[in-house]
Amino acid sequence: MVEEEVEVDVEIKTTADKFYLFARRSQNVVSATRYIQGCDLLEGEWDKVGSIIFWKLVFDGEPRVSKDRIETVDMENNVIQWRVLEGPLKKEYKSFLKTVKVSPKQGGSGSVVKWNMKYERIDEKVAHPKRLLQFFVEVIKEVDRYLLSEE
Repeated sequence: MVEEEVEVDVEIKTTADKFYLFARRSQNVVSATRYIQGCDLLEGEWDKVGSIIFWKLVFDGEPRVSKDRIETVDMENNVIQWRVLEGPLKKEYKSFLKTVKVSPKQGGSGSVVKWNMKYERIDEKVAHPKRLLQFFVEVIKEVDRYLLSEE
């Protein structure tokens, strides 16, 4: 199988810098959305490349976990990448890389969050992760509402 990718742009009202600063500290996201029940640092330091994060999620109403390594923290371009190391996704995908990039909205207030997933399916029977993409859209929207309520 070859590497494939899906992505979505989500317009939010929060500024790019504020959203990025909040999201890059993974432990913050737990307080902002019902979909993420927990986030533990297993190795390294929060928001540092090479650190290992253990996520406890609710996806499609079911509890899930994901053990991820932070691959990239690019503060200049507001980019974070996580590579999935363990969890249900690794049963269906040989590799799975999640990337978030937050940019100021052109010609207006707010910003655009680009969520990208690059993956290699173990075989053609495995579905593309479109439901997971929608899950992250909902997480982004909830974090945006949370940050706006904090102002």
